[in-house]
Amino acid sequence: MIRLTKKMYKRFFKRFLDILISLTALLLLSPVFVVIYVILSITNKGKAFFVQARPGKDEKIFNIVKFKSMNDKKDENGVLLPDGDRITKFGLFVRKSSLDEIPQLWNVLIGEMSIIGPRPLLIRYLPLYSEQQRKRHLAKPGITGWAQVNGRNAISWKQKFEYDVWYVENISFFLDVKIFFMTFLKVIKGSGVSSATHATMEEFLGNSNRVNT
Repeated sequence: MIRLTKKMYKRFFKRFLDILISLTALLLLSPVFVVIYVILSITNKGKAFFVQARPGKDEKIFNIVKFKSMNDKKDENGVLLPDGDRITKFGLFVRKSSLDEIPQLWNVLIGEMSIIGPRPLLIRYLPLYSEQQRKRHLAKPGITGWAQVNGRNAISWKQKFEYDVWYVENISFFLDVKIFFMTFLKVIKGSGVSSATHATMEEFLGNSNRVNT
């Protein structure tokens, strides 16, 4: 009976909740959305959104949409400066408060993402995953997830992937509710936004890399 309930939740009810929550949140947060859009358009010289191709469920590529928390400043050679040098003051606030994730509600509404699930990472990481880590793509990516409420960018890649795969293998209504409310606590505390050595998160270089073991 428990297995049947989890199966029904994953196949039908989870999507229903995604539509209900994302649509409601978009309507309620629309004034906040407009304010952030205007401020970021000014601070980022007209560029309020960050759009990037990411792998979703079954590694199908889609375009994730976020508020742009970093500018496009480059060095004398035309190379983008490190993340820490490009995050604006308002961008840092938006990032710490997780307000930069608001546009992803649209990704959820149209079915590319879920409210809860493994975070969608970069396409170039796909060849670097082990077979076990690749299981994170058996579920839709989420705005928040089990790894985010257990350390976010402050944990190692190895830990992050372990949390992601565990979530995919244990999806349930009660687990999603737990993650949903834990996310609010994490947002209030503003914890896990940065890693120990980077303003955001170290790049994943593969499982043989010393940083990720």
